[in-house]
Amino acid sequence: TQALSLRTVSAIVIVIFFAVYTASGLVAGGKLFESAFSGIFNFGGLSDYAVGIVITLGVVLAYTVVGGFLAVSLTDFVQGCIMMLALVIMPAVVLFGEGGGGFAQASQTLNEVDPTLLSWTEGLTFIGWLSAVTWGLGYFGQPHIIVRFMAIRTLKDVPVARNIGMSWMLISLIGAISLGVFGRAYAIRNGMDVQDPETIFIILSDMLFHPLITGFLYAALLAAVMSTISSQLLVSSSSLTEDFYRLFLRKEASDKECVNIGRVCVVLVGLVAAVIASDPNSQVLALVANAWAGFGAAFGPLIILSLMWPRTNGAGAIAGMVVGAATVMIWISLGWNGSFMGGPGVYEIIPGFIAAFIAILVVSSATADAGEYQHIER
Repeated sequence: TQALSLRTVSAIVIVIFFAVYTASGLVAGGKLFESAFSGIFNFGGLSDYAVGIVITLGVVLAYTVVGGFLAVSLTDFVQGCIMMLALVIMPAVVLFGEGGGGFAQASQTLNEVDPTLLSWTEGLTFIGWLSAVTWGLGYFGQPHIIVRFMAIRTLKDVPVARNIGMSWMLISLIGAISLGVFGRAYAIRNGMDVQDPETIFIILSDMLFHPLITGFLYAALLAAVMSTISSQLLVSSSSLTEDFYRLFLRKEASDKECVNIGRVCVVLVGLVAAVIASDPNSQVLALVANAWAGFGAAFGPLIILSLMWPRTNGAGAIAGMVVGAATVMIWISLGWNGSFMGGPGVYEIIPGFIAAFIAILVVSSATADAGEYQHIER
């Protein structure tokens, strides 16, 4: 019974937050088409933003439905290489290309506008610092990241995968942060009016590069969007198929039938995400933050305690997932991630992670029988 409940609750959490997470990628695709291809596509009176969502979702669904995990893995590798290259090229050109002025000029411009941008501590509150660093807790609970480790062929490949993954992440994060910070300096120095800060990559790509290079950079942006969406759709589909369809509707379903049902689930989750992303005022970062916190709080404490605390049991696991996910959703609905007790907002992963951690400890301790404790002690 506990195993059944555990699979059901995890499937619900995965589908809910992956729908939100996938929506963030579709919002990015919509903004790309709205900013870069305005007026080019005219499909039945749809806005450029809506057309971008439709095209982005259609392309991702095509290769995810047909190719499955292998196609997603291969395309993710290529897309990851393109993304990293773009995140190295763009900040370098913004800083040292025509109109950039170099690091010294960019620093001077940023100091005149907002001195806190280049400082590690100035203007930083404890809540702000805590909300920033606790993003790292989310990595423990991201199903689409964990499934990559599950696909590793042998244990000896783990160190290599770790080194490659961490190197890619370090380079890409430094590039993305540099682009955001120095891209703002470039926009100010050159009198650019950037209505939506999340489109700075698109604007600079169009301004600074030859059309062929611009096309490559747009492809890099789409690569970032599609690699994320495809991974999320694949995990959502697998969860719905194995933890719902095969569990409740067709226990005797063949592997071929499950593959077909999985394809249907990919399409359904994608359509739900498209509905969530349909608001043109949606922000990519806000949607990512919500989904990241939901997964981090629901699964992160459970994974950590399952590895580090032998007394973790099924009841505690269920309690942790429910409490973590519910706390995140309540925190968001009350707006406490934007403003809390008259002060700055507290990132929802913090209360969610803490609440889930406590729930697992308390419920596992309360439901463990004497024989279980004796077994642990032995």
